Amino acid sequence: MAPAKVRGAVNQLFQFTTCMGILIANLINYGVEKIHPWGWRLSLGLATVPAAVMFIGGLFLPETPNSLVEQGKLEEGRKVLEKIRGTPKVDAEFTDLIEASNEAKAIKNPFRNLLQRKNRPQLILGALGIPAFQQLTGMNSILFYSPVIFQSLGFGSAASLYSSVITGVALVVATLISMGLVDKFGRRAFFLEASVEMICCSIAIAITLAAKFGEGKVLPKNIGIFLVIVICIFVLAYGRSWGPLGWLVPSELFPLETRSAGQSMVVCVNMIFTAVVAQFFLAALCHLKFGIFLLFAALIITMASFIFFLLPETKQVPIEEIHLLWQKHWFWKRYCEPEEKAHELKEKPEQ
Repeated sequence: MAPAKVRGAVNQLFQFTTCMGILIANLINYGVEKIHPWGWRLSLGLATVPAAVMFIGGLFLPETPNSLVEQGKLEEGRKVLEKIRGTPKVDAEFTDLIEASNEAKAIKNPFRNLLQRKNRPQLILGALGIPAFQQLTGMNSILFYSPVIFQSLGFGSAASLYSSVITGVALVVATLISMGLVDKFGRRAFFLEASVEMICCSIAIAITLAAKFGEGKVLPKNIGIFLVIVICIFVLAYGRSWGPLGWLVPSELFPLETRSAGQSMVVCVNMIFTAVVAQFFLAALCHLKFGIFLLFAALIITMASFIFFLLPETKQVPIEEIHLLWQKHWFWKRYCEPEEKAHELKEKPEQ
């Protein structure tokens, strides 16, 4: 529904609102911690407020023009499009919607199409690699268990919740930075530069814990503050790279015929890895101790290499021209031959 000129920024609003939700939840947890003995019940109960807002808002949310066109309700779809754009001059865009809808209806088995050789880059990068790697940075695990982590470092319960608020603020600030600058500096630059920061932070945390945090010991206050700062730097790096770009970049890679299947796979893979990492992180932290952060550092090195060698820059490239990037890429061009060449190869056996 967003106009093309602001689609990138609007895409990242998803990550921004998610980060705002995390920050608000941390603020609520910090506030109700002082309410005994039922503060935790209040914290859980307040979750019904945004749920109710979403439910009521959903009742008044209009269908998208694209959805109405796909249902054959052309006149209603045009009215909604005119309302969204604020002008009756939508002939060209409405025609594009109809053409895109007709093309989408002509496509059968989009998931099978995604497995075709020509769509190998989108499958490996967009549907599998980036959404999985987004969770393997360890970021969501740190957010899920940050109060536990800070308590284990020697902070009290209130201080640990306060530290979680700080990391939540860092995440929101980082997302705003990404929204403002990613179209200027590019996706690859943010991925790679932030990955270097995250690797350094993970190693710094591991070394500090190994040297200063033994069995039964409580970290000195200055060391604890240092670790909170390092974690905030890690959060800032993630919040402007793997966080928002983990959703933005996959949405740019899929062509029309596989977009619905591809985006559903992105969400599915992301949720699976979110659940797996969250389930095993706390147990791994107890067994590996500081080694868990070395593991994350090794994973981020792998991810950075993956981006450096396999992801072309998609900054300001029209979505309909993304396929040209694969044809020029040193690795993916073997899977994505130009249409003219592919047609010639198909005709050769017949001649």
